[in-house]
Amino acid sequence: MPVTSAPSQEKPLWRELVETVGGAVILALFIMTFIARAFTVDGPSMLPTLHTGEKLLIDKVTYRFRPPQRGEVVVFRYPANPREHFIKRVIGIPDDIVSIQGGSVYINGQMLEEDYLSEKTRGDMAPVKVPQGTVFVLGDNRNNSHDSRSRLVGFVPYRLVEGRAVWRYWPITAIHVMELPPVFAQFK
Repeated sequence: MPVTSAPSQEKPLWRELVETVGGAVILALFIMTFIARAFTVDGPSMLPTLHTGEKLLIDKVTYRFRPPQRGEVVVFRYPANPREHFIKRVIGIPDDIVSIQGGSVYINGQMLEEDYLSEKTRGDMAPVKVPQGTVFVLGDNRNNSHDSRSRLVGFVPYRLVEGRAVWRYWPITAIHVMELPPVFAQFK
């Protein structure tokens, strides 16, 4: 008795292509929305730590389990225009008292020894208490940064924080894991 094969169930090439591309797009959107996202630094506000054109990987998972911590570099939506993104360093967390006196930042009355800055901070700022559910952020280039000292930025609500910078991957000569400056360990 002759054996006959079943008719071929191969998908047309166009369908294979649509399924592959569609799956890749859905996976990419899922990753960008919930896990990680690439971010390009634009502007001098984080010099000397970060430079214009550098590319970072932003972790979007961590803050689902804990709030931002002092010293972390975060990307957030600009409160005055949520379509814009800013990148700054978290200086104060809820209930911290932050002030600037004589070119130095103080957290809860203790001076922050910021060896990652290239110059002292100009101008003084009266003590402010960081409200619950927000962070106080400053650029590392304090004298050229639009940050929490501005009424247009102010205290940044957690809901506007997109994630933390974890890895600089471009340019290749500057690949670097973003680490917390050791000075922040003294503030518990």
